[in-house]
Amino acid sequence: MAEDSDLEKTEPASPRKLDQARERGQVPRSRELSTFAVFLASGGVVALLGIFIFDALQKVMLKGLAFGRAEIADPARMLEVFAEAGWIGLWAILPVAAGVVFAAVGANLLVSGWLFTAKAFELDLNRLNPVSGIGRMFSWRSLVELGKTLLKALVIAGAAFWMIWAQRDGLLNLPAESFETAIVHFGQITLFTFLAAAAAFALIALIDVPYQIWDYHHGLRMTKEEVRQEQKEMEGDPQIKARIRSLQREAARRRMMAAVPKADVVVTNPLHYAVALKYEEKKMNAPKVVAKGSQLVAERIKEIARENRVPVVEAPPLARALHRHAEVGETIPGPLFSAVAQVLAYVYQLNQHLNPMPPAEWQVPANLDPGVREAS
Repeated sequence: MAEDSDLEKTEPASPRKLDQARERGQVPRSRELSTFAVFLASGGVVALLGIFIFDALQKVMLKGLAFGRAEIADPARMLEVFAEAGWIGLWAILPVAAGVVFAAVGANLLVSGWLFTAKAFELDLNRLNPVSGIGRMFSWRSLVELGKTLLKALVIAGAAFWMIWAQRDGLLNLPAESFETAIVHFGQITLFTFLAAAAAFALIALIDVPYQIWDYHHGLRMTKEEVRQEQKEMEGDPQIKARIRSLQREAARRRMMAAVPKADVVVTNPLHYAVALKYEEKKMNAPKVVAKGSQLVAERIKEIARENRVPVVEAPPLARALHRHAEVGETIPGPLFSAVAQVLAYVYQLNQHLNPMPPAEWQVPANLDPGVREAS
């Protein structure tokens, strides 16, 4: 049962899967919103520029149907007349075309945002497969889309018919009115009918947009196994990560051991810890830890120090404090300056062959010595 639940798509799509779908050009789209935007934009442009468009189309009709003797006798002149009429017609419909394109693009941007991907232009032979095409035509999804289209047509046609029926008296009285009055009255009837159809379109779009967004995310849902696999891919295989960490630690250890021969002193707790210190008066504000370790690593640090004639000083409380509170590559903590100064002074005397005696007590604050705290 657990395996079956892991194979069910119950988990929401991860951000990574949404990004991958977007890269493939798979984004939520609402045809109803685009159709409504195009319908509203075309109607708005015609309403605003109707007089200009009407005059331009009137000129096209006059240019195209009125020929003089010169045009009839000269075919080249007739072509010029047709070309001139075509340009006038093009300029007449250009605002409508621009409004339609702007509305269609804007509606898609509103739902899915800006997206450009070359994957949409890649050749997909499955789209050319007639069997797959026929299967898509008669699938349940196609039947649902057909039902939606019929319902949409009924709603819009019903809204338009209701508005026309409500204005039927004015429509029947148009022949009795003067030409100028009839034109204005007919324009009002057309406008109200257009607004009723637009309202029906808007209602359909308001229903379709949330549904398309829900359907898009519903279709991209993931199984629990897919979620786990994606997390592994993003985080990396635990064994590989452990191996990488192991190699990094080994490389850091080699670099640390290579710094021991250049150290000024190695401070030890004979059985447990070893810390190598380096101090260059002109370059450093305070001594720096160049290597540290415990147990076997400490033994190896002491061995390398002896091989390279680096002084090894037994100072158990200082070794414990440095190992606990100072990291490799960092300067020593301020409260340990005095104790480290004791060690460096002792090493200086050793280098001068003065046979000094080690300090009887190392000036290590009790709160920094792990051995004191553990004993208490």
